[in-house]
Amino acid sequence: MALDTRELFARLISCEAGGEGDDGMRAVASVIMNRAFSTVGEFSRVSNGGDVRAVITQACQFVCLKEFVDGEYNTQNVYNITPDDIHYEIADWALAGNTASSVGNSIFFFNPYSPNCPRYFPSNVGVIYNRVGDHCFYAPTNAYANT
Repeated sequence: MALDTRELFARLISCEAGGEGDDGMRAVASVIMNRAFSTVGEFSRVSNGGDVRAVITQACQFVCLKEFVDGEYNTQNVYNITPDDIHYEIADWALAGNTASSVGNSIFFFNPYSPNCPRYFPSNVGVIYNRVGDHCFYAPTNAYANT
């Protein structure tokens, strides 16, 4: 199924952060935009100066983009998601160049399923910036530029 960037982004927001309220969804959308406009490291090369779709579809980044996980069909993937109006509104907000100050320049996020956020994620290339809802957000460290 071919999805345009707006549709794909709305579905990703719904899938990755649909239960996190407006602030959580805006925070996740902000990470995508921060990656798209990163000037150093892996995401700079992937986005090639702002290609949001390339960031969203980068391999091994979002479980919601995988149809199969550990050999099992992933029922929670973007192809099975029907976004609500709020998901499109947040996608449009982000695509217009907006980001949430609550996550600063964070380029990583994940849900630790714990009340505590590890200091670094996914390794020494991201350091905790803030927690929004169930997700921890990580800003790039100086080591990130070498990825």
